[in-house]
Amino acid sequence: MAERTDSVAIPPPPEGRLADNIVYFARALRRGGMRIGPAAIADAIEAVEAIGIGSRAEFYAALQCTLMTRHEDQALFDQAFRLFWRKRDLVHKMIALMSPVAPPRAGEERRRRAGELRLSDALLGGRKDEPPGEVPAIELDARHTVSEREVFRKADFAQMTAAEIAEARKALSSLLLPLDRVKTRRFRASRRPIRIDPRATMRDAMRLGGDFILPRFREPRLVHPPLVVLADISGSMSQYTRVFLHFLHALAEQRHRVHTFLFGTRLTNVTRQMRNRDPDEAVDECVAAVKDWSGGTRIGETLHEFNRHWSRRVLGQGAIVLLITDGLEREDTAELATEIDRLHRSCRRLIWLNPLLRFDGFEARAGGVRAMLPHVDEFRPVHNLESVAELVKSLSGQRTRDADPRRFLKGAQAGRQLSGSF
Repeated sequence: MAERTDSVAIPPPPEGRLADNIVYFARALRRGGMRIGPAAIADAIEAVEAIGIGSRAEFYAALQCTLMTRHEDQALFDQAFRLFWRKRDLVHKMIALMSPVAPPRAGEERRRRAGELRLSDALLGGRKDEPPGEVPAIELDARHTVSEREVFRKADFAQMTAAEIAEARKALSSLLLPLDRVKTRRFRASRRPIRIDPRATMRDAMRLGGDFILPRFREPRLVHPPLVVLADISGSMSQYTRVFLHFLHALAEQRHRVHTFLFGTRLTNVTRQMRNRDPDEAVDECVAAVKDWSGGTRIGETLHEFNRHWSRRVLGQGAIVLLITDGLEREDTAELATEIDRLHRSCRRLIWLNPLLRFDGFEARAGGVRAMLPHVDEFRPVHNLESVAELVKSLSGQRTRDADPRRFLKGAQAGRQLSGSF
């Protein structure tokens, strides 16, 4: 009787350009924000070769298991898979469009809209298919040089198009983050003879039996100081705040102690929403969490609420406060002056970012601006990429005289004296 043997048929490697398409699909996901290395791409090709070209669900599962490592990338991967590996049969597409589909939940809809722009750039940015028979005309224009880049850095956020806003968000994410660090009361081991560590020295001596006593040293531990952001989301400030949140998201990925608060007519803590690893989803969650976006503003009342409920929690260990507002207070300025003074005394540095400084003839004539200026350390604009880059230099310790608020106070006092003489 012949012996029975169980054999497994190994499918041949896929023909055509399937491997190249998998590589391009992985690169598109990487440009979209997913973390994919060369080893994961090789595993994806081997997985497809192992299972063979079968059903769409099996192909999807093979790519998902090898390319996706984080749960928050699920929405981006699903959308990319649907767009990249779509069927060519238009009948199936029409049937799918006509079939009843359950409406997506609010969170899924926000994640889908957040990844659409970044995914379209990733899929279409690397491969642009030209129509057959047409040769694109080559034009040389001197504007597409360093001068255009300089103009883009000085362009106002409120006057940018949607494409320019997307480029500005990428530029904000790529800015060099501040390198400011402060000394703490805790110590760490050091090789430099700065200060002798008695405990570490005696511990090593006990290991050697007390025959040799070699000194061990320590030095103060350096950490980034807490950064607290109070951003105005009123109608005149919503566009600037929304773009600036992308910079804060990149900053929060490198510094763990970044606290973000949004205020209009009320104060809202959005620190938890800003911890989302996807920048677009984080900003959309902040907008959804705030009930008074693009509404009115009450700076004095919101600062009073912050000083009363949050000041002791977040303004410790030399915290730096970034106040983003135009200073146009509609309520009584006496409360505003009291609360801004209290905030200034509770932090190490208070930096006021005002988009109205984009105007060359800006003067401190508004009552809210005059009430806030005496209690801030720096007064800076925040309307373009260049102003944000200057803010990064200031946070790193490179201060400039242009940010001194006293020069605006002198102009305001001179204006009041001139008006009083008449």
